[in-house]
Order: sequence, then C-alpha cells, then structure tokens
Amino acid sequence: MLRVNVLFPSGSGETLLLPEHSKVGDLKILAQHTFGKGFLKLVTVQGHVLTNPLDSLQAAGVQDGEHLTAVAGQVRVKAGIYAFAICGGNDLMLSWGRPDRGGDCSPVQNQLRNVQQIQATLWAFAAISADGSVVAWGHPGYGGDCSAVQHQLQNVQQIQATYGGAFAAILANGSVVTWGNSDQGGDCSAVQHQLSNVQEIQGTGGAFAAILADASVVAWGDPESGGDCSAIQDQLRNVERIQATKVGSFAAILANASVVAWGEPSFGGDCSAVQHQLRNVQQIQATSCAFAAILFDGSVVAWGEPVFGGDCSAVQHQLQNVQQIQATGCAFAAILADGSVVAWGLPDSGGDCSAVQHQLQNVQQIQATGGAFAAILADGSAVAWGKPDFGGDCSAVQQQLSNVEQIQAATAAFAAILANGSVVTWGNPDQGGDCSAVQHQLSNVQEIQGTAGAFAAVLADGSVVTWGDPDYGGDSSAVQDQLQYL
Repeated sequence: MLRVNVLFPSGSGETLLLPEHSKVGDLKILAQHTFGKGFLKLVTVQGHVLTNPLDSLQAAGVQDGEHLTAVAGQVRVKAGIYAFAICGGNDLMLSWGRPDRGGDCSPVQNQLRNVQQIQATLWAFAAISADGSVVAWGHPGYGGDCSAVQHQLQNVQQIQATYGGAFAAILANGSVVTWGNSDQGGDCSAVQHQLSNVQEIQGTGGAFAAILADASVVAWGDPESGGDCSAIQDQLRNVERIQATKVGSFAAILANASVVAWGEPSFGGDCSAVQHQLRNVQQIQATSCAFAAILFDGSVVAWGEPVFGGDCSAVQHQLQNVQQIQATGCAFAAILADGSVVAWGLPDSGGDCSAVQHQLQNVQQIQATGGAFAAILADGSAVAWGKPDFGGDCSAVQQQLSNVEQIQAATAAFAAILANGSVVTWGNPDQGGDCSAVQHQLSNVQEIQGTAGAFAAVLADGSVVTWGDPDYGGDSSAVQDQLQYL
C-alpha cells in the first residue's frame, strides 16, 4: 500500500492509503470522498499539479510517504442553449448535451487545460486558457471551429458571442479576432482597421458593437441586428456602456447619461420618440425586442416593440423609485424601493402580475424564464407569475418554497436552492420543471445552471446532477464517470 499525506493550506489533512498500482484519478476520488469536498487540485511539493487521472501515481512522481497539497478548485459551469460545459479543480473540462451543438468536446479534450473563461453561441462553445489561447468546439458554422484564425488567437483577454453563431475575441493589444457565422458577426474584415484599443464588446442576435479606448463605437455583422451604426456614428462619442436586445438592437449610455440607439427600429433601434426623456439614465435592461431605462430619479423610460415591453405608459405612474428591472423575452418587471413590483409587456408572459400583486411585498430579487417571473421575498418564500408552462405557476410546490436562497431559470422552468441545500423545481416538466427522478440526489447543492431545457446542479462533494430534456443536457450519464475526476 502507498501512504500519501494530503494536506490543505491550513495544515489540516489526512494520510490516505492506496494500492501501489493506483492512478491519479483513484487518489483524487479518495481525497474527495475523505474530505467531502469536490473539485480538489492536488499539487506536489515541487509545484506540479496532478492533472491526468489516467496517469499511474508512480509515473506522476508520487512515492510512498509523499506530501501533497489539496487546493479546493473553483468550478466553472457554462450553460449553452443545448449543452453544458464544466471545468473543475484540476483544470480539466467536460461537456455534454447535443454533441453537434457543443455537447461533445472530446475532439479538443487534450487542448482544454487551465481554462479561465467559457463563452457560448447558440450551438458552440469557446474557452480561453491561462496562456491566452482559445479552443472552440460544437457546430463549425456557429463558432465551433476557430482553426482558420487559430494563429491569431494569442493573448486573448475576453470573448463575446452573438446568439446567431459568432465569437469575437479581444486580444491584449486591443485588437479583435472573429470567427463563426460570417453574416452574424463572424467576419469583421470590413471594420478591422477601426478595431484597435477595444475595451468591451456586446452582441445582439447577429451583430457586435465594440467600445474603443476613446469611447467611440464600431459595429459589424447583420445590419438589421445592429451591425451598422453609420447613421448615428457622430453621436456615438463618450460611450460608457452598451446594452443589447436578443433580436437586433443596441442602446448606448453616454457620459452625459443620455442614450443613443441603433439597429432594427421597431425592436428598440429607434429611441427618437422618447429621446427627450432619456436624460440622467442610470442603467438599461432589454427584452427580446424592447428596452427599459432606469433614470437617476427612479423613473423608467421604455421603447421598442410596444407589446414586448416597449410601452410602459399604462404603469408609468407606478414606476417610481425603481431599484432594478428584470426581463423575460416579452415583458419587464421592476422592483421598487419599497419592495413591491410593477410589471408590463405581454400580459401572459409576465407583463401582468395583478393576480399575485398582494403577495409581492419585500421582494429581494427576480429571475425570469422565457415567459414567466419568479420573485424571492425577504422571508425566503417565492412568488411566480406569467405563463404556467414557463414556470409562471408555482402553486403545486408553494409549501416547499421556504428559505429560498437563490433561483435559476431555464427557458421554461425554475429551480430554487433552499437554505438546507435541497432543490425545488416547477414549470414545464419535460424541460427541467420536474426533478423528482433525481430528487434523492439533490442535497448540499452549491450551484445550478440552466440551458434552454435542462438543469445541472453542482453538489458540495463535487458531483453533478442533471435533469430535464436529454437533448438540452438533461442527461449527463455519458460523462458521469469522468465528472468525478474534475
């Protein structure tokens, strides 16, 4: 038997016993079970991290009586639309869900080391490694293949994505590299000479907008999705922040707290009708095709598709002392300073909260699916409204919704983590709203992420539990054996 001393930086730890021919993965699993902690990174005295679970302990340089340091790694889970990607304590990575839409990273598995950031389009993922290189996988036409620009992807600082299938990477020198669907932002050649000293990039469904160091803006991609800002280019000066709708418009907050918008006019790209009101703007929120701006005095100005939240005139008198706004695809919900809520937009998609208005007191936060809202109250209970099959009706689980600490959303379901680490779900049962098949496994839950139709919960011991539509990542059985090595 081999004796391996595993200690935490605090000095606590234990001596673990393993058969002589054990592998790194065996040691990692034993350590995780012994200490009840997941995603442990094991480091030798020489500073070498044990990463490959298939290496024998001898090949990894672990001798009898060896001293290893255990560091609790930070798990990073990224939910795409059809798949999940997860990176654990030893910097290895796994993905599951629709294989052709980001759910299979095995072709690039050996390149996925020391991942620092993950981004997703509709059908693909892109990961930045510690050395600033990028690895992409998923559907090639939607950003899953970056081989054509691989030589340019060095010293990457951050990545942004369009919903339609393109990635844009900001390099350390402030330049930009794009790939993916060329019509949806994947080709920036027309504006490449302008893309220098880029500070930030935002994306709509099919276009990107970059803020430069001089606070000007460069846009590219589908013109109808905001990829052409030439008509208002002279107004885009001293830009501080940009917000985007999913369908195709941008809104920029300038240093003087005014707003400039562009893109599809009927979907928020034209704010001329309310331009005189857009003064002292503090922040902007968006539905799929409308914007809502909170002013410094706590009032709200909305524009874009009226039915989808672009017209708040019916509740304008109530929108005072607004603290924050949340959005479904078709409606807005505002939390006021007194903890009450005002909603507007498509009524059956969360724009009408009158049925639960009396319950919406002391609201702390709100989450949204594609067609419903869920609010956590100060007493730890939860209230939902909107389309029932999108999570707008939580009456069946209302009694279980006590001591709620956080709520996560998929497209049509909610999942709430309670103070005791258990989970309560509701909404479309086929898309994550029913976790009864895995309920017994859902204890000591630390985090939940949701794709369009499934959830993944990370437990304190490092295990992962999934449920919902298998095509959206609800079935992780194919990678379950590998998940324990993360």
